[in-house]
Amino acid sequence: MYWLELAGEEDAFAAAEAATAAAGVTLLAPGVAGAGSIDGAAIPRLAYTRAAHEALARTDAAVDAAVAALEAAPLDRTGTVAVRARNVRNTTDVSTSAAERELGGVLVDRGFDVDLDDPDHVLRALFAAGERTAHDAVDGADGGEASVCTLGWVAAEGARDFAPKPTDRPFFQPGSMAPADARAYVNLAGAAPGRTLLDPMCGTGGLPLEAGLVGADAIACDAQRKMVRGTRENLREYVDATADAPDWHVLRGDATALPFRDDAADGVAFDAPYGRQSKIARHELADLVSGALAEAERVAPRAVVVADRDWRREARAAGWAVAAAFERRVHRSLTRHVLVLDGRAGRHGAVTDRD
Repeated sequence: MYWLELAGEEDAFAAAEAATAAAGVTLLAPGVAGAGSIDGAAIPRLAYTRAAHEALARTDAAVDAAVAALEAAPLDRTGTVAVRARNVRNTTDVSTSAAERELGGVLVDRGFDVDLDDPDHVLRALFAAGERTAHDAVDGADGGEASVCTLGWVAAEGARDFAPKPTDRPFFQPGSMAPADARAYVNLAGAAPGRTLLDPMCGTGGLPLEAGLVGADAIACDAQRKMVRGTRENLREYVDATADAPDWHVLRGDATALPFRDDAADGVAFDAPYGRQSKIARHELADLVSGALAEAERVAPRAVVVADRDWRREARAAGWAVAAAFERRVHRSLTRHVLVLDGRAGRHGAVTDRD
């Protein structure tokens, strides 16, 4: 059993991304989830998971309850330790310094030496309380009240090794996506070492960049020559600089008529043009997105679509099942709609439409 320390403010979205690197993810409290198992190599690639902790105990969000739980927990480790406590989003009245002091005292009483600078093991105590978010695609996201303290040994931590912010890249255009968001979207689309991710509307290359940085091969297309050139420039700068750099290809192409064979990719992710762009090249926006969804379903079993509106009807018409749908507020005038899509029964296999 593991505890997941979520990042950001959107727990359902963070838990969904975490499920690409962990099994049995269940939301426990604001900013805290549980998992039955983890892929320790995949946790560092996540955008919205701070760390995964090997579970020791779970109790109410109170220091005395945490102390009692630690006293009763089996401790099968040797070496030096440190305790790090966190009051998640300031949702409790717990003093983290008091929690660290008292929990550290328990460890000392049980024979451990404390090393705050370079410990062999870090005990993480997460205190969280309040209402869980509600979302039907995430286990435990039921809107119920929670009061939780999780105790666990830190097993894996997020690396947050994203590409630089868009304005610091060689090629930039206004409206580019934040790196952490791009990382989460490619993770949800299945990007990982040994897999291939396709972005048929790559723009400045934010999604292919993050796919390449997690070790996936990347294929990118765009209808505009300047975007093709710019994406190549960004990929050369950052992906080619990584150890064992994956393969990538960028070409000019039409997202509604991709020059790829069936099942050419393991996942597709794209950021659809927003409403202010009512016509794109020779396509109306609705025709462009519908056509891109149909082509994506032909070339991959999974897709993530980011847009300024809900394209679920068009996704279903293209043969997809909607595994999850999220609304993510960017600023006052923009809320991103994120669809996680799975192939239906037939060519890609059966899934359940849960939206």
